[in-house]
Amino acid sequence: MEMSAAAGGLGTSGQRQRSGTVKRRRWGGLRQQWKLLGVFEIDQQHEFYSLACMMKEGLAAATQNNIDAPTNELSDDDYRLEVTRIHKEFTMETFAGPVFARLRESLGVTQQEYQQSLCSESCYLQFISNSKSKADFFLTNDKRFFLKTQNKREIKFLLANLKIYMEHLRKFPHSLLVKFLGVHRINVPHRRKKYFLVMQSVFYPDDRINARFDIKGCEVSRWTEPAPEGSQIIVVLKDLNFEGQYVTLDQQRPWLLRQVEVDSLFLRRLSVLDYSLLLAHQTLQQDERHQSLSFASLIIRAKRSVNPGSSPMQAGIAPVPGAVLEEDSTLELSETDSRYLEQLQAGVASGGGTIQTCPEHSGPGSDAAELPDFRAQNRRLLPNLKNPLHVIDGPEQRYFIGIIDIFTVYSFKKRLEHLWKRLRHPGRSFSTVSPPAYCLRLCRWVQDHTK
Repeated sequence: MEMSAAAGGLGTSGQRQRSGTVKRRRWGGLRQQWKLLGVFEIDQQHEFYSLACMMKEGLAAATQNNIDAPTNELSDDDYRLEVTRIHKEFTMETFAGPVFARLRESLGVTQQEYQQSLCSESCYLQFISNSKSKADFFLTNDKRFFLKTQNKREIKFLLANLKIYMEHLRKFPHSLLVKFLGVHRINVPHRRKKYFLVMQSVFYPDDRINARFDIKGCEVSRWTEPAPEGSQIIVVLKDLNFEGQYVTLDQQRPWLLRQVEVDSLFLRRLSVLDYSLLLAHQTLQQDERHQSLSFASLIIRAKRSVNPGSSPMQAGIAPVPGAVLEEDSTLELSETDSRYLEQLQAGVASGGGTIQTCPEHSGPGSDAAELPDFRAQNRRLLPNLKNPLHVIDGPEQRYFIGIIDIFTVYSFKKRLEHLWKRLRHPGRSFSTVSPPAYCLRLCRWVQDHTK
């Protein structure tokens, strides 16, 4: 009996062992599948599991404070505010919490859904990037928000310029600049402090995206080997991969050209370079191509398409989604920027050449020297999506567009790098150029690759 029982016990144990092995193989295969796709779950065996758990716990407490204490009018103190919360194994600092809470609110992201996405029991996903930076990239499980580690210098740069960043987004609510939603620092005893920020994912929702590109407007090191045909691997392609292709927008093209100009001029004023235009596309379904919008839908979408506090009735309604609305809206460019736009138009900015800002103004009988009316704020009817500011629908394709990586300042080190690359790559275009030249080049790229 004892031997029989022991044998039975061994049999049960063997079954459990085989079951465990099968599960491990199945899970290992799933992990490998995630890895091949460029993202995989941060589970208990992952090297970043502890960090991910601390992020979730710290963010849950930080966002709960915003839920319990709704934001009031922002003050200068809010931009300098640092709140430290003590947890069992770490402390987490939240920088300018009320400011980012206000920004999330302006984007239509409720504090509850922000907390649910960042702090759910589902695993974060690690995104494997081909970026040269040493940053780590995480995605919430629903892929709506990015979490990215940053160095102290980059965080200080963002916080130092946070007020003018917020003012830019207020003036230009359709800005393509990536939307930063939170800045934090985790401190574990006897370890190096870890800074990270939360931002909107430009590629959301990504269910049907066909291709992704990271564009800098140059050629050196701007080719990535595409994934094999039929493969499910996620590869972010670059400028040279996009050659021969176009972003086809029709009525929305003038809006996109102007918005890229406005955003790149803002970065030029900050002496920033090396930023990227993220671009992805997917084919529109048949029912998405010819939407018959009800009057109520038009009103709702017009409300979302105007400055905070503006009246949608004053803004008018565009005859087609994406058309530029000129009435009752002013684009307040500084005198310096206005002069620089004249230089862009005349082609006397760094690098020479000309840029046609709004081709619809040119043609027979038009004055070639006449500048478009840059005092007109561009407005468009936003798509009915949770990420409307980065989504533009053309006749056949839906495009996801955003400007990211806005922390590289044209420092002395970058000037030396520019001189070295000029010697190494004579006659070729590379990323490290002066901010005015970088601004002009990206505007030209958008001009040349849209129709």
